[in-house]
Amino acid sequence: MRDVVRHFGRFAALRGITADFAPGRLYVLLGENGAGKTTLLRVIAGLLEPSRGAVRVLGSENIRAVATRFGYMGHAPLLYDEMSAMENLEYFSALYGINDRARCQEAIRTVGLDPALERRVGQYSQGMRQRISLARAIVHGPELLFLDEPFSNVDLRSAKQMTTLLAAMRDQGTTIFVVTHQAALMEPVADESIVLDAGRLIAREWGIPSRLLTPYPAAEAAPHRPSADVGVSPQHPESARQDPSGTNREAQS
Repeated sequence: MRDVVRHFGRFAALRGITADFAPGRLYVLLGENGAGKTTLLRVIAGLLEPSRGAVRVLGSENIRAVATRFGYMGHAPLLYDEMSAMENLEYFSALYGINDRARCQEAIRTVGLDPALERRVGQYSQGMRQRISLARAIVHGPELLFLDEPFSNVDLRSAKQMTTLLAAMRDQGTTIFVVTHQAALMEPVADESIVLDAGRLIAREWGIPSRLLTPYPAAEAAPHRPSADVGVSPQHPESARQDPSGTNREAQS
């Protein structure tokens, strides 16, 4: 993305953001309320047009043309309350041309729920709805996954399962962007943190530095990254494989 600006009326939610993102990494977007995290996520995902600037995703500036290769989980679960979890996933997977009941069952199991549960989604707890929403976002095997506050109303055990799943997807090549105020949950698995303030990208760091962690009882929220990544210092990104600024990387957006 190059010099991306997004206005809502006279308010500038994004102010001249330029960034490249490498494939197969897990990015965590951090910042205060109103910093521009959700707006940036939606612009990359093609849900909002930038007021100025250019965005290229998966090699295309026509983001809608590649949108079937995305998974998106926003604040709203985007589920049909009168349907069961299986019925929801069968419906949404069919929109991608997938008619595979076993695949839907596996997606539900992956988020820690029972695909045989016949209860309507409208009777689920908020945490269960969040997990089914995640299953909806991944059932078609997206190359890019966008998650906006996925841990809202989710208990620690479920959050642990979700972060473990995200790490596994990243390790299989999925590029993942996560907006969260619960940075401590993502610290063990994050590749980079993207810090925004007042619509500006003010920092990119390897992992999540301790100064950016927010209090959250999630010391065991997810497995630590493999030892190959241990020792990469957020203060010295030049010692890592590549500079977080994106130099010499294949741009994803």
